[in-house]
Amino acid sequence: MTTSGERASSPSARNHDARRCLAVVLAAGEGTRMRSRRPKVLHEVAGRSMLGHVLATTTAAGAGEIAVVVGPDRDDVAAAAKKAIPAAEIHEQRERLGTAHAVLAARAAIARGAEDVIIAFGDTPLVTAETFRRLREALADGAAVAVLGFEAADPTGYGRLVRDGDALLAIREHKDASASERAITLCNGGVMALAGSTAIALLEAVGNSNAKGEYYLTDVVEIAHRRGLATRALTVSEDEIQGVNDRAQLAQAEASFQKRLRGAALAMGVTLVAPDTVFLAADTAFGTDVVVEPNVVFGPGVTIGDGAVIHAFSHIEGATVGAGASVGPFARLRPGADLGEGARVGNFVEIKAATLGAGAKVNHLTYIGDASVGAATNIGAGTITCNYDGFRKHRTTIGANAFIGSNSSLVAPVTVGDGAFVGSGSVITADVPADALALGRGRQAVKEGWVPLFRDKFGPKGDH
Repeated sequence: MTTSGERASSPSARNHDARRCLAVVLAAGEGTRMRSRRPKVLHEVAGRSMLGHVLATTTAAGAGEIAVVVGPDRDDVAAAAKKAIPAAEIHEQRERLGTAHAVLAARAAIARGAEDVIIAFGDTPLVTAETFRRLREALADGAAVAVLGFEAADPTGYGRLVRDGDALLAIREHKDASASERAITLCNGGVMALAGSTAIALLEAVGNSNAKGEYYLTDVVEIAHRRGLATRALTVSEDEIQGVNDRAQLAQAEASFQKRLRGAALAMGVTLVAPDTVFLAADTAFGTDVVVEPNVVFGPGVTIGDGAVIHAFSHIEGATVGAGASVGPFARLRPGADLGEGARVGNFVEIKAATLGAGAKVNHLTYIGDASVGAATNIGAGTITCNYDGFRKHRTTIGANAFIGSNSSLVAPVTVGDGAFVGSGSVITADVPADALALGRGRQAVKEGWVPLFRDKFGPKGDH
């Protein structure tokens, strides 16, 4: 089973994994341009918060320690970080005095002496683990500062990376750049890594003699170069380093990440019949020879087994689909749905917190919630498990090789034994033993000749 997200690390990257690494993730920005009550970094891309993406990729790049810098009174951001990485340390930046000042809010974590210090931003979710590993490799090769840059289609407004050969001399802000420096198209991506041995000294040397009176992280490059320390610039695509400041940029990040996920899924052997119509989550996991038809949405927490087919217009979240199973079209699998090998879920069927055994069939217009269905059992069209009494949820248990007739209601808690039959249109409120037939419906009455009398009484003037 492979995931549509990060690829495995390269051998060269693994050679540096023994180095102790700290990731300082800056998540203090308010993001007022998002027009949202939610902090910017908690907005989601591919079903995972932007902060969650950064925590996941820095961890995958070998960061054994995580320090998250949050703004004042941002318990929600701190809680999200701790949920993603329980061992993460939370540091508060009480005053907004610039990015270098924000990094120094995590001084205590940096001072513990990690060899590599990655500095990442909670609103830059597309940087890959492989890119963070490249930054670490630059440090392992002797750099004191390694910076991510990109060739900008339009460099206006971006800081420029001023180089001399392989050495990075400075990061010059657009407004401070000379005419020749403004001609540079290699721009600052913001993300960087510092050698742990000199990190605090460089950060403390950053001054605030600028128009805003803030301490800029970018100044550490020029400070390091003046001190004779090695500085490096690594190039990534503009797409990978894009930050998110408003809803339009969030949509762009989503589109970029979806393209990446679809490409990874196709590369691992998943058939996406119409790739651009399929939406994946960051953690969607596929087996081999999976087929996904058009207009399918995968929410977080989905695993699809070998040879499964997901038919068009299905929505799946928090679910496991076994090998050779079939889902849809127009099916919904909610969290806790677990389909066994060869199980079938058909059109307009909803499964929630329920397991289907191998070969079980739920083919039409049915709701199965808080239930377990045994192997090879057939659930007829229009069947529902009545799992909620207005206060509590209750479970329905259906054994193997059972048959539930169409339009039946199973009022939980209730058990239907192995091999039992439930007649169509039944309301089942009591347990059904194995191999028994249960009928829970009113007796049919037939009154011959009744219709002509009815028509005579309510005939033409009763028409509408």
